[in-house]
Amino acid sequence: MSVWTPTLLEGAAPIYERLVDALRADIASGALAAGARLPPQRDLAHRLGLGLGTVTRAYVEAEKAGLVDAHVGRGSFVRGGAATKPARAPDSGLINLFHNIAPSSPAEARLADTLNRLRKRPDLFEHLGYSPSAGMEVQRRAGAAWLERGGLTGADWTRLVCTAGAQQALTLAFGAVARPGDTVLCEASTFYGVKALAEHAGYRLKGLAMDAQGLRPDALDEAAATGAYRAVAIQPTLQNPTGRIMSAGRRAQIVAVARKHDLLLIEDDIYAVYAPDAPPPFAVLAPERTFHVSAVSKSLAPGLRHGFLIAPPGEHIDRVLRAVRALAYAPPAFGGLIATQWIEDGAADAIVAEVVSEMTERLTLAREILGGVIEAPMSPSAPHVWLPMSELDAERLAGRALRGGVELTPPSAPVVEPGLTTGVRLCLGAARDRHELERGLRIVAAAVADVDERARAVI
Repeated sequence: MSVWTPTLLEGAAPIYERLVDALRADIASGALAAGARLPPQRDLAHRLGLGLGTVTRAYVEAEKAGLVDAHVGRGSFVRGGAATKPARAPDSGLINLFHNIAPSSPAEARLADTLNRLRKRPDLFEHLGYSPSAGMEVQRRAGAAWLERGGLTGADWTRLVCTAGAQQALTLAFGAVARPGDTVLCEASTFYGVKALAEHAGYRLKGLAMDAQGLRPDALDEAAATGAYRAVAIQPTLQNPTGRIMSAGRRAQIVAVARKHDLLLIEDDIYAVYAPDAPPPFAVLAPERTFHVSAVSKSLAPGLRHGFLIAPPGEHIDRVLRAVRALAYAPPAFGGLIATQWIEDGAADAIVAEVVSEMTERLTLAREILGGVIEAPMSPSAPHVWLPMSELDAERLAGRALRGGVELTPPSAPVVEPGLTTGVRLCLGAARDRHELERGLRIVAAAVADVDERARAVI
């Protein structure tokens, strides 16, 4: 390979920053392959006519940005190849198929540049102080714009509260509609965070029957007719754990039942980016009774801890803000600032596009390996898939997979009403790459075959 000679673009940025930008661009274009050795700093400084200190600082910043690995006595290498770090033994550690997170590389690749951009924001130092209880206005406006891109047309930033992730948004929504001892309706198997919240806060959950589109309207109508319930927590798009999506007709039926019985809806719409063709959320269909929850955790980066809650108008938003002041005083500012910067400059759209593309490839892999074992995914880029089976078989499968080196979501984690909807959730985003995911999926496929064979032997 020829010696790397970067092209420095004109601009006001310091030369070392432009040198890092040139390195980043050459890696992205393929001009520098993973594992490629960069020229010694002194040689590059001589060829470019730069001071040695400038090149040295650029190499240091490139290492901080995750672009290269530096080894004393050996040199600096483009991160990602065999020359940068020893290969992991194929059977060391557990393959993670239980964390429902997006692949991290698209966000990681942009973080260093984003931090440089933040330095130039005129409002940067405002974020060192307390935010208003609902969050900084710039972040609320950006959050509303982001939700609108995800299908929440007409998102009203004045009713949007920034939160420390979707879990805090759920906590605030539950607190606005229920008191300890109250029962909240939900799907028969639901997001484990809802179960954890209910257990901690003293709420009760009543799980309702589901079908191929998620929560059944007749089950909701029957339960609500008793008059014992005030709210229902629901995921209409890529329901967690089943991955089911409600049709427009189903959503209209749910809204009709909610209005008939004056039920409030707590809508978790965090997976909307993975199903852009899904029908409009409940917050569009019934804004007067919907608490809309979302976050950037499943699409950009969970560590930002930046979520959104849009509450119905009137007394509900006031209750939410009182709870924020009592529990946290104000939402954290800097994770939200990064998300806001990404939304404003288009990086968020680019990150999501790369994440969705990667998840599409990963889902294709899961379908090839597991075939009809998984319930047919309702989006081509679904981040999790569902293996419906009895509770006993689900526990056996999880145990066999763990012994094979794969960690799955505990089958009991999402279950609210045993016997109605049970199975195993597989999360496709946490594996470090497709090679690791493929190994994990093949271990799961073997474990499924083993469970099926044992069940036939018993019969």
